[in-house]
Amino acid sequence: MKELFGTDGIRGVANVYPMTTEIAMQVGRAIAFQVKNQVKRHRIVIGKDTRLSGYMIENALAAGICSMGVDVLLVGPLPTPGIAFITTSMRADAGVVISASHNPFQDNGIKIFSSDGFKLSDTHEADIEELIFSQKMAALRPIADELGRARRIDDAKGRYIVFLKNTFPQKFTLDDFHIVLDCAHGATYGVAPLVFEELGAKVTTFGANPDGKNINKDCGALHPEHMAAVVRQTGADIGLALDGDGDRLIVADEKGQIVDGDRVMAICAADMIKQRKLNKKTLVATVMSNMGLEVAMQRMGGRMVRTKVGDRYVVEEMRKNNYSFGGEQSGHLVFLDHITTGDGTLAALQLLAIMKKQHKPLSELAMVMENFPQVLKNVRTSARIDTDHIPDFKATVHAMEQKLGVDGRILVRASGTESLIRVMVEGQDQTMIATMADELCAMVSKADLG
Repeated sequence: MKELFGTDGIRGVANVYPMTTEIAMQVGRAIAFQVKNQVKRHRIVIGKDTRLSGYMIENALAAGICSMGVDVLLVGPLPTPGIAFITTSMRADAGVVISASHNPFQDNGIKIFSSDGFKLSDTHEADIEELIFSQKMAALRPIADELGRARRIDDAKGRYIVFLKNTFPQKFTLDDFHIVLDCAHGATYGVAPLVFEELGAKVTTFGANPDGKNINKDCGALHPEHMAAVVRQTGADIGLALDGDGDRLIVADEKGQIVDGDRVMAICAADMIKQRKLNKKTLVATVMSNMGLEVAMQRMGGRMVRTKVGDRYVVEEMRKNNYSFGGEQSGHLVFLDHITTGDGTLAALQLLAIMKKQHKPLSELAMVMENFPQVLKNVRTSARIDTDHIPDFKATVHAMEQKLGVDGRILVRASGTESLIRVMVEGQDQTMIATMADELCAMVSKADLG
């Protein structure tokens, strides 16, 4: 069992184990050790979001990498997908993202991309942990002129902006669009507004004044209601809410109604099927996606396969079976024909291109699927809890599933990034599923209190 890595890299409260400078330095050494051979000079890209603790972690990682004789390319604040892009564009040996994604500013994290721009597998993460805890690297440190050096890549933001704009059809502009854009005071603040403005849109931007502490605070993809309210106030055509590291997108239509990742996936999958660009007519989603998405895919003549929660698992399934599109209800949307990971700004461009092509407002396009009633609740716990050890919990879930039948389902899982138990109940009767969710949450809370 891995000690440092969770479902999306290493994550925790900054300056508290495992998100300490000591661990960050060791992680830097381990990554450098993994990529290094004697054939060439090696380079690793480091980027971050806008958290105050990013400076601390960035310097520790860079020190660890340089101490193993590998060079560092510092790109500063840049969305997670931007760092994946720069890593492959510059033919670097790895890319490291310092971010806790949608978590509050007190947290931070470390995510790692290999040279091909894909996140590391569980096996590679386990190898890094083994290197750190075995102390194997201590005797292998180079000296003198064999040490690595660090330099800044000043034009990384510009390179990424050009890449994003090139994913939007050349024949279209956004001249007649008014976009409300919420950057969550995160890594997209210096990128996303320019992308949409340079394509011709009128952009009303907020959440673009990071101070190190306001990332994700009452804004962004976790709080899209604020973006939706501005859409209603301004009469905009669409609202876009990104998360702190820019790999998620939640949308609002021209009426200010929230359009989540499931509906965006349905809209894009339908268009890709028509264009014959959806490989094997298959969409990859997770166990959290609404059953309505599955029904919509069947109606389109396609199908949906599910993975466990986490965009990395969606991508692994896509690569394994040569699928081209997938994502999560939470707004991670992966267009493998364009990029190797979830990208909120890129996803927004693909959605806008469909609106332009079909001459339809988002509210009309979103009718491509109908949601099954779904209740999703989180129970914050004092420590990580295994629900298998809660008395009668399994039996209760089984009895509820029997009552729901084929038109419903229950999913209970521990968060991979926080001390939370997530309870999801889906079915045809809103009152029934809400009651079931409340009962399961109460059982978790009682077990946590002991």
